[in-house]
Amino acid sequence: MTSEHTYEFLVLLMMATIVLELVARRLRLPPAAALIVGGVALALTPGVPEIDIDPSLVMLVFLPPLLMSSAYFTVWGDFKRYFSGIASLALGAVAFTTLAVGVVFHLLLPQLPWSVGFALGAIVSPPDAVAAGAVLERLHLPSRITALLEGESLVNDASGLVLLRFAVAATLTGAFSITEALTSLAWVTVGGVLVGLCMGWIGLFVIGRLRDSELIITATLLLAALSYIGAEKVASSGVLSTVTTGLLLGWHQHETFTAETRVRAQAFWKALVFLMESLLFILIGLSLRGVLGRIGGVQQGVMAFELPVLAVVVTVILARFAWLFSAGSLGRLVLRSQRGSEGISSISTTAVMSWAGMRGVVTLTGALSLPAMFPGRDLILISAFAVIIVTVLLQGSTLGPLVTLLRIVSPEEQRSIQENEALAWRRVADAQNRSIQSLSRAADGTERHPRLLEQYRHRARVAAHYEQDRDTHHSIKIEHFDTVLAAIKAGRAEILKMHRAGEIHDEVMRQLEHELDLQEMAAENRK
Repeated sequence: MTSEHTYEFLVLLMMATIVLELVARRLRLPPAAALIVGGVALALTPGVPEIDIDPSLVMLVFLPPLLMSSAYFTVWGDFKRYFSGIASLALGAVAFTTLAVGVVFHLLLPQLPWSVGFALGAIVSPPDAVAAGAVLERLHLPSRITALLEGESLVNDASGLVLLRFAVAATLTGAFSITEALTSLAWVTVGGVLVGLCMGWIGLFVIGRLRDSELIITATLLLAALSYIGAEKVASSGVLSTVTTGLLLGWHQHETFTAETRVRAQAFWKALVFLMESLLFILIGLSLRGVLGRIGGVQQGVMAFELPVLAVVVTVILARFAWLFSAGSLGRLVLRSQRGSEGISSISTTAVMSWAGMRGVVTLTGALSLPAMFPGRDLILISAFAVIIVTVLLQGSTLGPLVTLLRIVSPEEQRSIQENEALAWRRVADAQNRSIQSLSRAADGTERHPRLLEQYRHRARVAAHYEQDRDTHHSIKIEHFDTVLAAIKAGRAEILKMHRAGEIHDEVMRQLEHELDLQEMAAENRK
């Protein structure tokens, strides 16, 4: 394709993302599932150009910003609290799945080396951060489950990629060293974290000296790429480096970013993540044409690979269940971590976590990165694609109904969050009230800002009453902010009327509208 045709095709894909997102919302499906199906449909449509995906370029372009965004919004307290469980999944589950797939693969195809099966296992073993985030963001799961699943998907790529590297080397050279493999895993992990910390601190130092929101937001985007590239240059994990940088940036953003920068950055990153995730899932679907072309078409692929592909998909799903339910696995950790919670069975919790193993871009790029002469490459490609399709379409689409069926909800946690929010607002109101009191009192004992002082005293009283009796004041709170929103709507209508009549300048219109937008967002968030 020419550059002009490539751009036109990209515009077509962006239009398709909007349509598929709307379809997904109408059918109550995960957008990732609808986007992959849409990509597959485009791939099978005559006349649609074939997309030749460069795995290294896809990893470099898409992963850093998506990982940075996920890590930035990660709840650091939960990540630390459940880190042992995250490590169990990121290391233990990945290794166990790799082993299980390798064994099943060799039993079905004993003519291929063991290392080929382990290479396939390493490719399909790590759940994907992008796929997990796209599915989990629309589910209301208890915080510990969300922390474990999102944390796992953020850090498990290091172990999967190291296993893949050594499986490929063993296949091509016939040699394997367990010592070298463990040393490499240690460096990939530690090196990635160290590079991420260095890039994060340097980034915070630079960002702290920038004053323009646009420059700061651009710097955060650049920081994601630099963190990933820097780690890859020293043969460590770009994934872990970017995640570490994102965690550090997210922890310090409260004192480093201004309010204006935070609001603009969240809007920018939300739009960017939406576009990149949507395009990425469509590209996964579009890659089917290239995969089918390599294996001689759908009919040839089904005839040649039906049994081994089915066996690999089933093994991937069952291996996760086996790991989580086995003695000494994360199942016991989850059971211990939820002591004091009510209404959730540990079996139900573990079942949901076992079913939430969606694969995505890392699996696809791992399969595409295999050398052209790698034994069983065609089978590995179709198996990897099948695992992505089944886990995203089947597991991703049914995870929500499964959560509802098993009643994975924590009333105690919900009450705790509500109590915590009420406490925080009361403490904020008290702090603001004390500040206004000290600034309002003049040397002669008079008040400089009596109306402001009364306003903040009222807020402090209301916050205290709400903390003591949330049920009684909840309806009052809703009615209050509904009235505020009605007043904002009336004000917006008035300035629009004045602007249309030519009574106010465009700049004045934009300034007033921006102020009303901020008031409306604040009122909507407090309802």
